[in-house]
Amino acid sequence: MSDKVYVFDTTLRDGEQVPGCQLSTPEKVEIAKELEILGVDVIEAGFPISSPMDFNSVIEISKAVKEPTICALTRSVEKDIDFAADALKYAKHKRIHTGIGSSDYHILHKFRSNREAILERAIAATKYAKKFVEDVEFYCEDAGRTENEYLARMVEAVIKAGATVVNIPDTTGYCLPDEYGAKIKYLMENVKGIDKAILSCHCHNDLGLATANTTAGVLNGARQVEVTINGIGERAGNTSLEEIAMILKTHKGYGLHTNINSTHLYALSLLVSKMMRMPVQPNKAIVGRNAFAHSSGIHQDGMIKNRENYEILDPKDVGIPQSSIILTARSGKAALKYHLERLGYNFKDERVEAIYEDFIKMADEKKDVTDEDLMILVEGKLPEGGIKFKTVQIICGDAVFPSATIELEVNGEVLHHSATGKGSIDAAFNAVDEILHEKFQMDEFLVQSMGDRTDDGKVHLRLKYEDQLYIGFGVHQDIIIASVKAYVDAINKITVLKRKVAMSA
Repeated sequence: MSDKVYVFDTTLRDGEQVPGCQLSTPEKVEIAKELEILGVDVIEAGFPISSPMDFNSVIEISKAVKEPTICALTRSVEKDIDFAADALKYAKHKRIHTGIGSSDYHILHKFRSNREAILERAIAATKYAKKFVEDVEFYCEDAGRTENEYLARMVEAVIKAGATVVNIPDTTGYCLPDEYGAKIKYLMENVKGIDKAILSCHCHNDLGLATANTTAGVLNGARQVEVTINGIGERAGNTSLEEIAMILKTHKGYGLHTNINSTHLYALSLLVSKMMRMPVQPNKAIVGRNAFAHSSGIHQDGMIKNRENYEILDPKDVGIPQSSIILTARSGKAALKYHLERLGYNFKDERVEAIYEDFIKMADEKKDVTDEDLMILVEGKLPEGGIKFKTVQIICGDAVFPSATIELEVNGEVLHHSATGKGSIDAAFNAVDEILHEKFQMDEFLVQSMGDRTDDGKVHLRLKYEDQLYIGFGVHQDIIIASVKAYVDAINKITVLKRKVAMSA
């Protein structure tokens, strides 16, 4: 059996079924190109018969992407298959993905039919799709709740009819990992001709087990995984591409591998999140904001001594420049000393101990302690080169261009500037850039509500500067002020870096 696991990405089909997250054709093409760079083997580009835009998206993706196989979804209906074949006409490598429900739930209550009639439809659809393409994938919908003996009959029948890949979906996210793994093992051992096709795992996350089930399927013989970026998808989502890719990369002992270039994972996660207007949860494995962030004193001390004490992955392997040691009331002296040294303060332990007492009091009050806070804590004021936010005034409305006037204290001098932007926050950031005579690149911008009013919030953002990421936090009742505070907080960290470089030159 091959030790390669093929990655079938369905971000643009199943992933796009998230309510309110539909993509335009140009957006789909852009993501498809990035998926090609990432190294996915198959891109499920859409469901052509579902809408004219989906049909056109499959055509345009087929033109734009050359290395991966382009796949189009259908039902076991000839008209669906005709549409798919037509949409795939420009694809260099093409696949039709057809199928039908296999569980008694679907057979009896969805199709109002019987097992034998459904089996005949499955065979007919596979043979019909085979007239258009050599590569036919068949899905046994709701296989997770299908009795194994009947499922084996269906898998065997469609392979005999010409299917090159057979998808075993846990459509409702029902299975437990040992149950799903046993199902794949049963098929591998009981289906005649199983060596002529690849079994594929398509697991949903209704019980939070999509990644675990997919992993179990692969360990029992499946050699294709159907996944989405950030685990997005119908209801609770699909198996996460980044999770499966890094599980197989981390657990090398199983001898399995993918073609995924994992250093592109984080950038693509951000792109999909931005285009679908769907933030990634902070504690999301691999690509979440907190995936490589440490705030517990015990963990921070271990991290500073050796990263592998608390990280089984190197953040650089997924495209994140470095881990984060976050200062909170849970942080210890090791983390405080680490950040003081990063800011250029090389104090003896006795001095750190004294500062730590004041730091803990500040952390209890502020929740998140910034570089600006530390500098003021040590020196009583911002040192040379520090930037302090003073005031902001905003003009906005549907009949005017949004504009902002910002006042900052820079090197002890109060400066102000006005600027316009796409919105109030963008205008405020532009005004800050004008004061500092530099344009800063936004990497991530997230707003979190702090109460029951929409203008009470906390802003977390990241700026990219010379291939490094700088985190900024801001909290205020007014979300615009919170945003500017976060922006200035991140810029202060960049300023510290510049000062240290200048001193060492």
